[in-house]
Formats: sequence, structure tokens, C-alpha cells
Amino acid sequence: MDYISLVVFSLYFIFMLLVGYLAYKKSNNFSDYVLGGRELGPVVGGISTGASDMSGWLLLAFPGAVYATGLSGGLWMAIGLTIGFYLNWKYVGNKVRKYTIVSGDAQTLPEFLANRTRDTSKVIKIVSALFIIGFFTFYVSSGLVAGGLLFEQTFGISYTFGILLIAAVVMIYTSTGGFFAVTWTDFVQGIIMLVAVILVPVVTIFAMGGWNDVISGVDQVSSNQLNAFSGITQLGIISALFWGILGYFGQPHVILRFMAFNSAKDITLGRAVYTSWNVIAMYGAVLIGVVGLAFFGNNRLDNPESVFIQLTHALFHPIIASILLVALLAAVMSTVSTQLLVSATSLTEDIYKGLFRKNAKEKEMFWIIRGSILLIIAFATVVGLDPNSSVLDLVGYAWAGFGAAFGPPLLFSLFWKDTTKNGVLAGIITGGVTVILWSSLTERGVIPFELYELIPGFLFSSLAIVIFSKVGSAPTVDMRREFEMAKK
Repeated sequence: MDYISLVVFSLYFIFMLLVGYLAYKKSNNFSDYVLGGRELGPVVGGISTGASDMSGWLLLAFPGAVYATGLSGGLWMAIGLTIGFYLNWKYVGNKVRKYTIVSGDAQTLPEFLANRTRDTSKVIKIVSALFIIGFFTFYVSSGLVAGGLLFEQTFGISYTFGILLIAAVVMIYTSTGGFFAVTWTDFVQGIIMLVAVILVPVVTIFAMGGWNDVISGVDQVSSNQLNAFSGITQLGIISALFWGILGYFGQPHVILRFMAFNSAKDITLGRAVYTSWNVIAMYGAVLIGVVGLAFFGNNRLDNPESVFIQLTHALFHPIIASILLVALLAAVMSTVSTQLLVSATSLTEDIYKGLFRKNAKEKEMFWIIRGSILLIIAFATVVGLDPNSSVLDLVGYAWAGFGAAFGPPLLFSLFWKDTTKNGVLAGIITGGVTVILWSSLTERGVIPFELYELIPGFLFSSLAIVIFSKVGSAPTVDMRREFEMAKK
């Protein structure tokens, strides 16, 4: 098994590096490198966005949460995510694409927010970039943790070595090929992931004798074997639901894909592709947790987040198992590469060029962004080296940070013509800081109840935008004219 897996994984790594090289040949300028020349099509765009969005948590943390806590917690989260991604694609996707073009052809989310509010001080760019880099460090770390767990349980090799290997391969093909490499690899990885979330639960159900036997197996699991969500509270349901309903709007890696689409029609078609992929993927992941609960029964796994890996080892021929485990590797690498590119682009465009080198040449920008990729993945690797790190905890913290810091500023910028620089800046800072403080105070018991930090962060950010947009100068005539142009 180890030898076969090693061969399959090696071939997969070689393929990713080859795609990076081919993408390097296609990137003619810096705009191609960071946005693919805004030529993203609906099928590749829809599937690649899903793959980059879901990450290793789809095959590790999500099934693990269902396995550890029972169906209710994971199901509420899946429902919230379904609502959230549909609303984001329906009402935000095309508006972001159009408005970023109208507003100075912005190539990053911080650049758009600065252009939209006519912030010549560059403070919005800098503050936004710092939050993006900070929270993406945790998001990238979640992927590396998933990869380290995969290598440890598949080959019995060091968790640390697995993290370092994945970090090195992703860094090479991302820094070499940029947006084209990230998108094409995410597309392939998305298809592999979809096959895995369908095949693993279906085979498990047949192996156990049918769906009725799965239900019977779940019923036989002692209730005291399940954790908190088996008796999910109202706050637990609210937290699980609003993870997706509020969180999607502020994710920079999703916004980047919207900006890169070729046309409004392609976004509409891409939404259909993405919705189909995402629904199958999410509810397939929930089903993996359910069938894992039945299959292993009261013989509980030490690490619930390994349920997908353990089912694959137990039920499939070594060659098939190796290919399915590549799906987990694909989930990890697709998200890490996208997040690396987004955060490195923000560091390069919004801080280096925006603050220090306004007239930087393209060749210089290429070197800076590649150095930024190396710097960010190095920090993320350090964070992920703790073997006790939880994929779901890391993803949840970063997701909340982005959703609270950027969701309200983006929505108000797109839909409220009276949004100003003061409002956007206050919203970003209030949302991001609330997530950090709420999480810390909850861990210390100062806040005596558990509510997902995204919810208060999103609420306080929205209030700050409304209040501070009324302080200082009103939107200029030019800003209002641009707002109306983006509506057409």
C-alpha cells in the first residue's frame, strides 16, 4: 500500500509541477499572473472556485465533525453553506466583476475598496492587506495540517515532513504559474474531489449491506460516544447556519474568481456549475461522516478528522485507495495555492507597490510576488507544525475573520451608495478585531456562552460602516456617478 501510494502521489506532484510550468509560459504580463487576464470561463471557473473554497476541511474536518458529534451539527452547517454560496454568486458575483472594472480596473479586494471610496491615503489598502495576510496564514495552515495528517496516516512518515513536502510543491507551482496554474490545477483537483465524496459513501453503504444497515449501525452507537452537537443547542444551530450564510460574502479567494470571469453570462453559468459541484460535495462529505459512524461503531477513532482516510484504507484496493487519497491531497493543494496567490498579490499590490514603489516595473513585481509567496507559506508552515492543530478550528477562525472584516464592507460598497472611506475602514477594523477578541475571550471563559465569532463580528462591522459613513465627507459626485455606472 505504501509503495503504491508513493508512486501515485509522486505522479500527482509531477503533474502539478508540469501544469505550473505550462501556466508560466501562458502568463504574458502581471495581470495574467494575478487574474488570468479576466478570461475565466464558466466550467473551469465554477469547479475551480469550489475546489479552492472547500479545501482539506471538506474531506477531513467536515466528515470528522459529523462523525464526532452526530448528524445535526454538520447538517445545519451544510444548509447554511448552501444558502450562503448561492446568495453570494447570485447577488455579488457579477456586481463585483463589473464594479472592479469600472472602479479603476482593481485587481485585488483592498484595491477595489480603496478605489471605490477614493482613499488616496492608502490606509484601506494597508489595513486590508494586513488582515488578509494574517487570516490567510491560519487558512493556509489548515491545509498543511490536513496534508501532514494524510502523509502520517498513509505512509507512517513524519507529520512535519508531510507538511514541508506539500508546502514546497504548492509554493513552486503557484509562484511559477500564478493564476493560470492555480485555476487549472484547482479544476482537475475539483473533479478528483467530487469522485471521492461520491464513491467512498456509496461503497461503504454497499459494504455494510444497504442504507437500513447504516441507520441501524448509527443507532447502535452509544450516545455518550458523541460530543457536544449530539444535543445541539439553539446557539449551536445559529452558529452552524450562519457559518455559511454570512461567511461567504467576504472571502477574498472567492472574490478573486468573480473578478476574473470573462462576462456576466459566464458568471451565471459558473453559478450553475458551482452549485451542482458544491451541493454534491458538501452533502457527500456529510454522508461520509454518517457512514463512518456506522462502520466503526463504538470502536471510536482517536482522531475524528481521519474518518475519510480510515474508510479509504479499510474498503478499497490499494491502487484505488491511493487515487482516492489523492483527492484529499487535491483538496489541500487547491485551497493552499489559491490562498497563497491572493495573499501574496495583496502584499505585493497593496503594500509594496501601494506604499513603497508606486512605479514598480512588471519584472520587479514578479519577483516581489514570488518572494511574498515564499514568506507567507513559511509563516503558515510554522503555525501548522503543531500536530495537535485542528483543521476545523483553523478554517473556522480564518473564515470568521474574512467574513466579518470584508463581508460587510464589500456588501455596503456594492449596494449602498452612501458608503464612505471612514465607513469601510471602520468596518474592516471592527469586524476583524471583534473576531480576534471574541475568540480569545470565549476561550478564557470571559464570554460565558459559545457563539461563532463571525456573527458578532459581522453585526458590529455593519453597524460601524453605517455610523462612520455619516462622519466626515459625504460621497463625491464622481463616486455616485461610478456607483450608478456599476448598476447598469
